[in-house]
Parts: sequence; structure tokens; C-alpha cells
Amino acid sequence: MASTMKAWQWTTVHGKFENSIVLNQNVPVPEKSTLAPGQLLLEVITAAINPVDYKVPESGWIGSLMIRGRPATPGIDFCGRVVAKHQSNDSFHEGQLVFGGLKTVAKSGTLSQYIVVSVDECAPLPDGVDPDQGAAVGCAGTTAFQSVPSEIVKPGSRVFVNGGSGGVGTYTIQFAKALSAKVTVTCSTRNIELCKSLGADEIIDYTKTDVIATLRGEGQVYDLAVDNVGNLDLSRESHAFMKKGAVFMQVGVRVNARDMMTVFGKMLLPGSTFRFVQMKNDAAYFTQIGKWMAEGKVRAVIDEAFEFEDVPKAYERLKTGHARGKIIVHVGNKVAM
Repeated sequence: MASTMKAWQWTTVHGKFENSIVLNQNVPVPEKSTLAPGQLLLEVITAAINPVDYKVPESGWIGSLMIRGRPATPGIDFCGRVVAKHQSNDSFHEGQLVFGGLKTVAKSGTLSQYIVVSVDECAPLPDGVDPDQGAAVGCAGTTAFQSVPSEIVKPGSRVFVNGGSGGVGTYTIQFAKALSAKVTVTCSTRNIELCKSLGADEIIDYTKTDVIATLRGEGQVYDLAVDNVGNLDLSRESHAFMKKGAVFMQVGVRVNARDMMTVFGKMLLPGSTFRFVQMKNDAAYFTQIGKWMAEGKVRAVIDEAFEFEDVPKAYERLKTGHARGKIIVHVGNKVAM
């Protein structure tokens, strides 16, 4: 194994994030001797990108608090091959394929040829599941998993999903259907067939219909609402279409002080059933999602795959807001060299 690797890095962001990242050809590869108990050194095969990758660096002082140290490498989601482990680790073996996501936005992200991860951030990639599919789970998959908890979603439950065609939404639909719920989603005209193919029972085309007016017309019928878009007006009107005591899950939110204060203010209200879904990548979540994928109940929807040298173009595509599912980046080889 080489002593240096390639990694995308940024130091400061002036204007657009995609114009501020550079491919460093000579980053030191982490050494096996530095691994702590519970850590793995992975050769990255595929990474997936997320809005948080650029929203945090572009957010000014908030980003400075969240990511300490420069230069920093973006990326949270991954699928890779174990090339080294701490000697105390008997849960994984060298050469094994694993998939997962880092627990937080960090200085050392997944858009590099080698990464160090914790065993509680990943799970074995099931036989028959492609590494691209595994990498596309990441924080989109675990966020969706948290937003449709099995203690709330029962067979026959009515679930409303605002934003069904994005990275999180495509999983939200499938997870709710895996729990035998009836699912209503919003999407644009071009994504109706995609959402139907994932199991959505009812579609509200937001390009042709007033979403809140449509929901009001249905009455108080929903057991759970999930907002992947960040439309705070939706939560304000939720009493009109949700059952008494039903839970509202806020997933999408703009990274600014005003919206963040609004969200946390709602959570602190006495008797509030408003919840903010925070990123929580956990091995147990990845294990269950992997099981569903192996059983054919869930699949990753991949909008586009980019080569490692084209990461800025991948972020340009992501920032259009029109990606159908996940955007992935091919970093290494699927077959061990």
C-alpha cells in the first residue's frame, strides 16, 4: 500500500464550495499503527455526496464550529474494503466489504482513497449488494430510517412524505412501505413514476397543486408526517391534516440561525410532537437497511455516478436540487487489486 493518497480538500470557501475544493495528490495514508480499538482502515470504493457536505462549509461561522482543522476533506457516506484493523477487533476481517457513514461532518471525510472509520459507523455489505448501492445508503438512509420509526408506523398507518424523490425521500417511501404503511408523497410531475415505482400510494404534484390546501382537504388523517424539504409552513399547518397526537418529523432545514432557532423552539413547546431528525449513522441501522436490500425490499436510487476527478461537477449536479435519489462518486476499484 502506498504511503500517500489522493483526497479532495478545502481550506476556505469563497463563493461556491465546488470552486473551492482541490484534489491533493500527496495526502499521507493513515498508518495501521495509529488505529485505536474499534477502528478500521478502509480503501474507499464508492462515496456518496450530501447537501451537508457543502452547506456546512458555506455557512460561515456555523461551519467553523462544526469542522475544526484545515484543510478538510468532504464526504460522509462510503463503501469500502477493509485493509487494516486494530488487533483487538475480531468483528471484521481484512478484505471484507463494508458500507456506512461517518457519525458527523468531519475534517477527514470520505472523498479520499483511504479513510479511518469506527466499527459502529458501518456494517458488512451483504452478498449480492453492489458497492454503489451500499455507498448510496449513508446518512440519507439512516435519516429516513429514523424518520419512520416502527413504534409509530404500523401496518395501515397513514404517512405523508414531503419530498419523495430526493436522496432521503426515496428511502422514506420504501421504509414506510416495508412497515406496511399507506404513503402519500409530494414530488414534481417528472418524478411521479419514480415515486410510484418505490411504492407510493398517493402522489401530490407540487407543480400543479397547492400541497397544504390538498392536505387540508383530506382532513386529520395522517399518523406521521415527514418533511424532507424544509417547508416550515407545513409544520405550522400540520394540525389541519394530522391526527391528534401524531408526530411531525422535520428532516430538511436550511443551515441558518433563524430556521434552526425555529425548529428547536418547536421542539421545546410543552406537549410538542414535533421532532427534528438529526444525522445519526449507526451500525444497527445499516445492518437493517442492508438486510432489506439483500431481501429486495429496498434499493438505492442513483441519480448519477461521477469519477473521482469530477467531484466538483458532482456537487454542481447536487446543488441544482433536481437529483433523483443519490449522487455517487467512484473512488477506487470494486475488485481488489
